[in-house]
Amino acid sequence: PFMTAPKNSARVSVTVPFTLRPGASGLADGAWEIDWPALEAAVTPRTKLFFLCNPHNPLARVFRRDEIVRLADFCARHDLILCSDEIHCDLILDPALPHFPTALVAPEHAARTLTLMAPSKTYNVPGLGTSFAIIPDAALRARYVRATHGIVAEVTCLGFTACEAAYRDSEGWRQALLDTLRGNRDRIIAAIRDGELPGVKLATPVEATYLAWLDVSALGLADPIAHFEAHGVGLSDGAFFGAPRGTHVRINFGCPRATLDEALRRMAAAIAAITR
Repeated sequence: PFMTAPKNSARVSVTVPFTLRPGASGLADGAWEIDWPALEAAVTPRTKLFFLCNPHNPLARVFRRDEIVRLADFCARHDLILCSDEIHCDLILDPALPHFPTALVAPEHAARTLTLMAPSKTYNVPGLGTSFAIIPDAALRARYVRATHGIVAEVTCLGFTACEAAYRDSEGWRQALLDTLRGNRDRIIAAIRDGELPGVKLATPVEATYLAWLDVSALGLADPIAHFEAHGVGLSDGAFFGAPRGTHVRINFGCPRATLDEALRRMAAAIAAITR
């Protein structure tokens, strides 16, 4: 939606890329950082809305409290509505990193926030079409309801029931899921560290989600997606998320370990085929 919603609404989206601060080892110890000067420079008198994704997809990054406060202050200073997609907030893999909801961290700016959430990612129920928006300000909420009326479908009774059951009764399952995802994340890191995927890099930690942002630029592939698909692995194209074409792919590791192991084996075969 971040990439398609503005165009479909006859709006112009302006992207501000993150900057990479490399780590000492180059393996999952760097940091993607907000480019604050570029963010300021991107604002014009026509700018009305700021999109935030926290935790971030595809970077798997959890924003810290001071960053959220600074972003809220930025939006207030420029009179922007802050729309925060927090759908991955229940999938934080690093226990030391709490999720900070934007409207709660900066309550003085809550009136200009929309927070989007859903059980679909965490509890694997996207087919039920159940999501919700938290909009503290009544006037902004009324605008949202008018804009979505007749376009966004109503939630079904089954969806409501599943949402309630997920949040009320499924914490034990969620914790087991997080353990599985941590293990899968560590498996990917080990594969890169141990040379199973030569030329593939993971520059920053996977702090949340079930997604890893892989740098494949060293492979020299014009179309890495097509190459890996030819060897039986379906990845997401980094270009869709704004990365230069051919430089990054996103892998979904929200699967059984055996499936991930097979995917890594096929990726290794695809990489080996480049130099044959």
